Amino acid sequence: MTAFIDRHPVWSFVIFILVAVLIWMVFAIWPDWLTGLIGRKKIFLNAIFNGVTLGGLYFLVASGFTLIFGLMRNVNLAHGSLYLLGGYIGYIVANYTGYWLIAFPVAFIVVGAFGILLQVFVFRKMEGEDLRQTLVTIGISIVMADLMLWIWGGDFYNINPPSWLSGPIDTFFVTGIKRSTGEFIFMTYPIVRVVILAASIVIGVAMWLLLNRTQIGMLIRAGVDDRDMLSATGARIQLVFVGVFAFGAGLAGMAGVVGGTFQSIAPGEDIRFLLASLVVVIVGGMGSITGAALGAVIIGLAEQIGSVYFPTYAVVLTFLIMVVVLAFRPQGLMGRAG
Repeated sequence: MTAFIDRHPVWSFVIFILVAVLIWMVFAIWPDWLTGLIGRKKIFLNAIFNGVTLGGLYFLVASGFTLIFGLMRNVNLAHGSLYLLGGYIGYIVANYTGYWLIAFPVAFIVVGAFGILLQVFVFRKMEGEDLRQTLVTIGISIVMADLMLWIWGGDFYNINPPSWLSGPIDTFFVTGIKRSTGEFIFMTYPIVRVVILAASIVIGVAMWLLLNRTQIGMLIRAGVDDRDMLSATGARIQLVFVGVFAFGAGLAGMAGVVGGTFQSIAPGEDIRFLLASLVVVIVGGMGSITGAALGAVIIGLAEQIGSVYFPTYAVVLTFLIMVVVLAFRPQGLMGRAG
């Protein structure tokens, strides 16, 4: 952070001002002129909260993608199909057992096992061949999409959370003042989104600690940098890579359950979340868990704020952010220069 400020003092000052203005808009009581300019504060806060929680969902999908694509250099364009498969599996498990929480480990295990098959029978046979990996995984995603359409049809499916996660929760964010009594009006927000965001943060911190503070993480990073040298030490690098691929695929499956809980599962969601993962990884930086988290929050906020204040250009805003990052920092916000 200090190095960035020393190299870019002007940009640091601009970012500081923008962050300060955003914090003021979130916590302050809006004057009438600001309400007249951009609308009610409640709408603004809902857009911010929806963007952050959507960023948590994007992070769950993109963190698995950045492990597979950014660290292992496997171009898995079937990652969105893993997300959709996890959503359908979660719907079946939650619907037939009545237990929402069981859907998460089941989706993780089943989709993770499918990821093992992909790594062993597809990626291991074409290591370093990016074009072949791209073409083969596109074909796999098309086949998976057609199979899921055949099995589950084109309907929208929603996974119902348990009763203790239903309804809103009171927050400490003030959205206005009652003119008659002068009492503060506090914002309410769906508790299920808050819980899922908290779980995303916990998973992100655990992944960062695993990759940067454990021996397994050291083996993964060393295997990416110099696989032959690590194999010469006796490390079972292929077993490590299978485990990483399974974990990344399992995360995509769990994200499918999350997506089906506060959005929906339907054909086409695989392409949407594949594109979102690509944008998040490009913006945040390949192979960086911190970058995936930062990129996911930025893209989530851009989508939600854009859909509220300028819906016609919301999608353009997302890709505009990616273009700007590529123009000024091609390795991503938290990526390492090549």
